[in-house]
Amino acid sequence: MCGIAGKVSFENRISEDLLKKMFAVLQHRGPDDRSIYLDNASKPFVGLSHARLSIIDLAGGHQPMSNEDGSLWIIFNGEIYNFLQLREELVKKGHVFKTRCDVEVILHLYEDKAEKALDDLRGMFAFVIWDTKKKRLFAARDRIGKKPLYYHYDGRSFVFGSELKAVTCDDEVKKEVSLESIDFYLTYGYTPPQESIYSNIRKLPPAHYLILDEKGLRISRYWSLSYEPKIMRDSIEEYEEELLSILKEATRIRLISDVPLGAFLSGGVDSSLVVALMSQLSAEKVRTFTIGFDYADYSEIKYAKKVAERLGTEHSEFIVKPEVLNILEKLVWHYNEPYGDSSCLPTYYVANETKRHVTVALNGDGGDESFAGYDRYQGVRLSALLEWMPKWTFGIGASMLSFTSSFLDGKRKDFLARRQHFLQAMEQYRRFPERYIYWMSYFTDEEKNKLYTDDFRQVFLARQSSHWLEEKILDSSYIKSAVDRLMKVDIETYLAADLLVKMDIACMANSLEARSPLLDHKVMEYAARLPVSLKLRGNTSKFLLKKLASRFVPKEVLYRRKMGFGVPIGHWFKNEMKDYIRNILLDDKCINRGYFNRDAVRKLIDDHQGGVTDNKYKLWALLNLELWHKVFIDERK
Repeated sequence: MCGIAGKVSFENRISEDLLKKMFAVLQHRGPDDRSIYLDNASKPFVGLSHARLSIIDLAGGHQPMSNEDGSLWIIFNGEIYNFLQLREELVKKGHVFKTRCDVEVILHLYEDKAEKALDDLRGMFAFVIWDTKKKRLFAARDRIGKKPLYYHYDGRSFVFGSELKAVTCDDEVKKEVSLESIDFYLTYGYTPPQESIYSNIRKLPPAHYLILDEKGLRISRYWSLSYEPKIMRDSIEEYEEELLSILKEATRIRLISDVPLGAFLSGGVDSSLVVALMSQLSAEKVRTFTIGFDYADYSEIKYAKKVAERLGTEHSEFIVKPEVLNILEKLVWHYNEPYGDSSCLPTYYVANETKRHVTVALNGDGGDESFAGYDRYQGVRLSALLEWMPKWTFGIGASMLSFTSSFLDGKRKDFLARRQHFLQAMEQYRRFPERYIYWMSYFTDEEKNKLYTDDFRQVFLARQSSHWLEEKILDSSYIKSAVDRLMKVDIETYLAADLLVKMDIACMANSLEARSPLLDHKVMEYAARLPVSLKLRGNTSKFLLKKLASRFVPKEVLYRRKMGFGVPIGHWFKNEMKDYIRNILLDDKCINRGYFNRDAVRKLIDDHQGGVTDNKYKLWALLNLELWHKVFIDERK
């Protein structure tokens, strides 16, 4: 796992100091080794910068790395899990290796197949190869989007990096804040998947590669999930055995490491199953790590302990009291862009504690999106059955839940809030895409219209960010099942732009590598083609996955209500952070940015702190946006 950055210039020579600044700002991603490749001999001028976290071949994996004749140079971030198999095949073809690391496999594979090499790679990656003979840069990102790659291209130079702050190390790249991205962020809690918070910096999408040469910049897609035809077997047991075999292999190849390895264990279905498979495949006891909070309603530590006892792991529990006010600006710096998902806090803390013991941690990410684990997959079915009912009945139901939840706190309040959210969508919208957008939104278009100043609102009259997600749903209309359709949309949007960003940043901030067997593309390809009834059966989500996991994990853990990985931000905004949130969001500096009406912001705070409405997610999104401005914009002024 590493941090990569660099520049190709068709006009000016590249400064060595720039490349050193780039790897310095990425040193948390790669604290073990840092180096550069610089070629200022002739146009185009090229500089590659690399910061390494050593996992495989600790002594021999120095980068930038070249092939035998020095015609190809690579910098790489990620892991190729099938590199040993690929290496063996390449040696048989006559390729000569000088290291034992996976990076060199990519170089030799690229020599043989160019961009078709991507079809053979199994893992997580973002890498850049410079071809000195063809004067061509090739960059690629893994299928699901576990590893990031930002870039700026203006026709004269191409600047790239694992993080946004590496790209902006180049003074020629101006920090031009994108108002459209702010609007998008306030809708979904993250910036556009192919754009960034800056109008002149973009992201290479997952499952895409990029070619840059004298002809310009070209981007192509190399992989996508297919949900048809469905896999048909004679019995559930056959599906179960197939899934077990695929998951075992995906887990086994992720256990290759030259450094200490463990696993996050939340006590949920997905991480418990991953740990169970690790226990079967490992000669030694698996080390597992769980985090809990002194606010017990948000802690799953007791469930994780049950799983650890059943599986016989070497288990570590950490009870933390998040020092939110002390860590917020640090997290904002690491995330590079406004990021609205409050679960970044516990994810950061579990990564921080885990890093004290191991350098690699497996996790259960991906199970919900491939096996129908979210409430909204049941919601889309239920909404279709209830469409005949008058709108006012849903309004009454929502009001009753709102009244009941006003007497509750913690996870019980969150549980009712989700049901209330479902009923509100049924009351306000008749079309399924509109309901789904409502379920996934922090602020609706109507709410943003009240929040925005007149000048800021004018920017978005012709472009509503909600249309983006509706287009994604419509583009997937060829998929027969509405549940499959939603999972595909979630994989390409919520998973890639929110959840994987969270895991990458939280772990890399602590120089910890995260590996996700359930995000193996072969696992996902198999899951996509499973009959929907094996993913969502009645009220049971992740039906087949839970049936398999019941072989190893206590049933009371598998079939309990889904908790999620959260922190009590709603409680904090009424208590510990009561004055802080008010002081930050109503400060003249925040209001004078010209985005929001002071009275509208004050009402959001007053209604939340007065118990009128639960605005915790809206306030968290606004807080992170303002802190991002303080960290990245105000510091330059």
